[in-house]
Amino acid sequence: MRKSIVATATALTLVAAGIAVAGVNLTARPASAALSDVPADCGVFATAYRSDGHRLGYSYVDRKTNTSAYTNDMLGWVPSALQNMGGAGGEDQFRSREYAAHPTNGWLYKVVRHGERVNGSWRITSLTADQHTSGFGGTRILAYGYPYLYRVAGNSLYRYTISSSTGALSGKVKLPGTGWDTVNTLIFERSGGTGSAAVDVLTGTKTNGELKEWRINRATPSQVSWRILKTSGWAGIATLSAGPCTAHPNGRVLLGITATGTASVHFDAKVTDGIGTDIKGGSLGNLGWTAKSYGQ
Repeated sequence: MRKSIVATATALTLVAAGIAVAGVNLTARPASAALSDVPADCGVFATAYRSDGHRLGYSYVDRKTNTSAYTNDMLGWVPSALQNMGGAGGEDQFRSREYAAHPTNGWLYKVVRHGERVNGSWRITSLTADQHTSGFGGTRILAYGYPYLYRVAGNSLYRYTISSSTGALSGKVKLPGTGWDTVNTLIFERSGGTGSAAVDVLTGTKTNGELKEWRINRATPSQVSWRILKTSGWAGIATLSAGPCTAHPNGRVLLGITATGTASVHFDAKVTDGIGTDIKGGSLGNLGWTAKSYGQ
């Protein structure tokens, strides 16, 4: 009974984010390899866009990998960076918001999608993509943790404050360091601490193979510290996503995808310990996940 409850809860989470777990499933296969250390209650996904601008979902749920798509889920172009800003819905409908950086015109777009499930199949009933903020040319990565949006462009990392009422971006801050061009992936993990010690914690992978964690002081973003979770093995990861494990609330699952379409999944038993010796998992093999994908 517990397993079915966990699977249902994970499925509803993915639907609210706009990832199909029923309806149009292009592949669904059991995961094997050295993955017994990754609990079945873990679920994680990544958004992807095909070269024609059609949105896909790559997911690892209940120890199965899936590639999924919705009818009419067509943006028409492939973002250089993408960030899911949240969504809501139920078993048969959802609404989601994303920020998407255009690959050529320098604008950040707000993408709003509405979906419905009819006769067991999901379809997008409306999709709007409106220009939101200029000055986003060259954006490679977006990462969001309320109220901040982080952006990697060139060798720099920037932070913006998002208005809770209008969604407008303000307070652009360039963070320390010039080596951000060696960062392949970056996702917002959590916030921690209180007062002047409050920090945002971001996790990412680097070209030298490191899995790394950065701590950015919220009040004084010039204060950035870091910890290396893994010293090697992550160089080829082009997309990194993190997801929850329902029966392991202190843990997380990490999904890594390479540009050649292979993937791996890992379980971190304690998210907040800042060490990587307890991160275990293995390869999922070549899944054909070659569309440009984005971490969550």
